[in-house]
Amino acid sequence: MDGGAYRDRSKLEALFGPNFWQVIQNRVVVDFGCGMGAESAEMARRGAARVYGLDIQERLLAIARQSWQLPNLSFGGIVPEAADIIICVDSFEHFANPEQILSDISSMLKPEGEVWVSFGPTWYHPLGGHLFSVFPWAHLLFSESSLCAWRKNFRSDGANRFCEVDGGLNQMTIQRFIRIVQSSSLTLEKLELVPIRRLKWMHNRLTREFLTATVRCRLIHRRTHAAGPLPVGNRENVPNSHSGPHLSSTTNTSPRQSVPTVQAAAPEVLPKLPIQSEPNMKNLPSCDT
Repeated sequence: MDGGAYRDRSKLEALFGPNFWQVIQNRVVVDFGCGMGAESAEMARRGAARVYGLDIQERLLAIARQSWQLPNLSFGGIVPEAADIIICVDSFEHFANPEQILSDISSMLKPEGEVWVSFGPTWYHPLGGHLFSVFPWAHLLFSESSLCAWRKNFRSDGANRFCEVDGGLNQMTIQRFIRIVQSSSLTLEKLELVPIRRLKWMHNRLTREFLTATVRCRLIHRRTHAAGPLPVGNRENVPNSHSGPHLSSTTNTSPRQSVPTVQAAAPEVLPKLPIQSEPNMKNLPSCDT
């Protein structure tokens, strides 16, 4: 989503609700894939005890350090203490190895901690190809090789695969994300699928892969997950709820991407999620999607 969509409001509040500031009060927070650090700085100013902006791109970290200088805020590739809250915004469709990412996140999280995730558009969204979606679903109608050849008319980085472009595209779908979480040490405490505003009336469990604008969820360690159905749909308020984890060499905390703006409506309550089969997709560090 284009950053202009949040020009007059807090991006984190728009994504996670006004109660988010209560959640982070006096907590240790990690901004995983912090980019240039704007959200990290906002959390540091609005009540977090300590905020660590985490990224593997030193260029972005240098910009963040220069732009935001607060006593409870630091940027780097190492987190010196376990986190109460980890946020990951606008990144899961870009990570080269999302399975490893969840493993890294889990290792940084306190036993009773929470992970707040928001990302999109996913792959089957009309603009799921980001730059490659020159019109709705263009990335599905044309081959990867054709789109990369077209891109070479104005980009000279030599990318021949979606995963090789700046920031990377891992072709993440909703069902694939759910399966990745299920195979990790984390579990979905809540999942929210926000429909494209104008197509909300068509959004259901059969069309959600194509008509979901944003995926939002809250993850916790599997052993702390209470039995019961997965909450899906409307946002619910959340009450206040190993030393030195390090990003693995396969982790790709890509900068938050600018993609065409798609207005999202308030989410609707969906039926219990059916986990349907989908073509197998391999891990992506080698660009095998």
